[in-house]
Amino acid sequence: MNVLNIIKKEHREAAALLDEAVSLEPGDARMSSLARAIEAALSTHLTIEEKLFYARLRTRAEEEDEKVDVFEAYTEHEVARHLIDLLKSRRKRDARFKAELQVLSESVKHHVEEEESTVFSLAKKLIDSDELEALGKKWEKAKKEAEEA
Repeated sequence: MNVLNIIKKEHREAAALLDEAVSLEPGDARMSSLARAIEAALSTHLTIEEKLFYARLRTRAEEEDEKVDVFEAYTEHEVARHLIDLLKSRRKRDARFKAELQVLSESVKHHVEEEESTVFSLAKKLIDSDELEALGKKWEKAKKEAEEA
């Protein structure tokens, strides 16, 4: 499967988890299990995406605006990681925690929108279709390994 399709699929899965979590009231018992699921899904996604996809784009981007787009994506991942770290805490699932989830959700959705337009366009320009397919296979293998760890 083409890596871009895999990334899109994972984006939709993460968005569904985030939407469900944001819909809950502070203190809802389901919030902890959803926070763990979101943390696991996003952490794995970010790591694989940077290793397999962004690294390739970074080495191939030649124009300044292309480089900026790639580094912006990395920076948005760093913001997401900071927010994910807040989810890992074992503190109360109160209004503050829900607000952090909402900010994470908004940040991820913004990132997805930009990535699926700007970064995907760049990928289609810099990576041929056979390589996108090969990256998809590598992604699936890396995800399976991460889930088994």
